[in-house]
Amino acid sequence: MTEPVLILGATSAIARHVAAAFARRGHTLFLAARDAREVERAASDLRIRFGVRVESGEFDAEDYEEGHAEFLRRVVERVGEPHGVVLAFGYLGEQELAERDFDESGRIIGRNFAGAVSVLNLCAERLAAQRGGFVIGISSVAGDVGRQSNYLYGASKAGLNVYLQGLRNRLFHAGVRVLTVKPGFVDTPMTYGMPRLFLVAAPEEVGEGIVRALERGRNVVYLPWFWRYVMLALRLVPEGLRKRLKL
Repeated sequence: MTEPVLILGATSAIARHVAAAFARRGHTLFLAARDAREVERAASDLRIRFGVRVESGEFDAEDYEEGHAEFLRRVVERVGEPHGVVLAFGYLGEQELAERDFDESGRIIGRNFAGAVSVLNLCAERLAAQRGGFVIGISSVAGDVGRQSNYLYGASKAGLNVYLQGLRNRLFHAGVRVLTVKPGFVDTPMTYGMPRLFLVAAPEEVGEGIVRALERGRNVVYLPWFWRYVMLALRLVPEGLRKRLKL
């Protein structure tokens, strides 16, 4: 099993462990992130540990105009047409700052939603032409319910969820699988120091769980599994009550 897998946002904690899970299965990998040096260090680590081919390159989620198309051209030149794409980049941002500064709102929306749509639209065309492959979109449970503490981040992830759902419908007829991943709290630099965290998962467990969900043909997966029921319970709280809560 050597089909190339492209991982976007490959320096995130979850993405590193997703990459390790694919490397363990023998896949060729192309790791991409904003920090070219750090992503090459991650690639070198995987080469040494798993003995697979791993290439790396710089990728800017907000370089919409011609950057994403040119980036994919370089990926194909180096490893061939990707059989799968993992979208793992994201930006939590600062909710309070975003409420008064649209530049921060734009960064949250741009990286989490607009950037994802830009690059996945291009990837979808290539996968559909191949009549096979997969897309994994790492979203968040924050997209399930709007909460005052992170509703701009949550809104960008809710948009990503609906986009992936529509993409799944579109690409099904081309034999391309689309998996939406909704992690809860994961022990990563993004969540470090955040108050009132509970049920925090290890990123290595989430990474392996993502690849297993793909292998099992899942459409949507919550990781860890119990977040499906946590979010269901929250959605069932009447809006009249929920808006009074400090969430």
